[in-house]
Amino acid sequence: MTDSTETKPVPGPKVLWDFTYAFLILRLWLAVRSLFIGIEKYSSYRSVAMPLIDPSTGQPDASGVMVNVNIKTYALANYAGIPAALRDKFAHEPLFPKFALVAFDKMLGPAFILTGIMLLIGLGTRLSLLAQALLYIALTVGLVLIDQPDGVAYLGIHIGLVAGALLLAEHNRFVVLKKW
Repeated sequence: MTDSTETKPVPGPKVLWDFTYAFLILRLWLAVRSLFIGIEKYSSYRSVAMPLIDPSTGQPDASGVMVNVNIKTYALANYAGIPAALRDKFAHEPLFPKFALVAFDKMLGPAFILTGIMLLIGLGTRLSLLAQALLYIALTVGLVLIDQPDGVAYLGIHIGLVAGALLLAEHNRFVVLKKW
C-alpha cells in the first residue's frame, strides 16, 4: 500500500541569472555612458604656454622655447549642451525652432547626468531608460535635420541598446525602486 499523503515540493520562480547579468551589464554601460556624456558638456580645452622640456635632461630647454599645450578643464561656466559648430547649423535650419534649440541646449547635459545616476543606482530604471531613449530620439531628429548620417547611425546603436535593456528590465534584481 502506498502513502498518498506525500507532498512534492512546488518549484518557485526560476531566477535566470544570465538575463540578470545581461541586464546589469547593459544598465551599467548605459549609465556610465550617459553620466559621462553629461559631464563632458561641462568640459573645455584651454591653451597654456609651457617651456619645452629637453628629453635628455628632463629640464626646460636652455633657449627658453615655449610650446602651447591644451589642458582640459571642467567648470559650470564651460557648459555647452550643443557644440558651437552644430549650434550654428541648427540656427540656420528652418524646421528647428529657436526656442527649442535654447531649451534643448540648457537641459541636455543635466538630463544625461540625471538619467545616468538614476540608472547607476537603480532608481526608476525603466523611466530613466525611457528618458534616455527620448533624448537619443531628439538628438537623432536634430542630426537628420542637419544631414549628419554618421551620427544618426551611432545614435541608432544607442537606441537598440536602450530597447534591449527595456526588454531585459524584468530581470532587474539590483534596484532601489523595482516597479519604475
